[in-house]
Amino acid sequence: MGMKNVTLTGTLTCASEDEAARVRAALDTHIALTRDEAGCISFEVTPTDDPMVWHVSERFTDAAAFEAHQTRAAASDWATQTAGIARDYTIEGLE
Repeated sequence: MGMKNVTLTGTLTCASEDEAARVRAALDTHIALTRDEAGCISFEVTPTDDPMVWHVSERFTDAAAFEAHQTRAAASDWATQTAGIARDYTIEGLE
């Protein structure tokens, strides 16, 4: 069997304007760093009609690339700035 892409889709939902401001401040760097990762096919975090909610869509070449992204992101300024913000994600392709 060939390697399977891993996709993550869902939402990032802020509970306050302070949280939303932290997302806006850290987002551009997080997107740029993620798109530069080996194995990143696409990475989009886009605002919705609700200023407290962003739609998240990620695609990586395989589980190893996805896990490497998770490891890098967990140690990043993005993780620090967005700690505690609600995430509702569905991940496919890790089976």
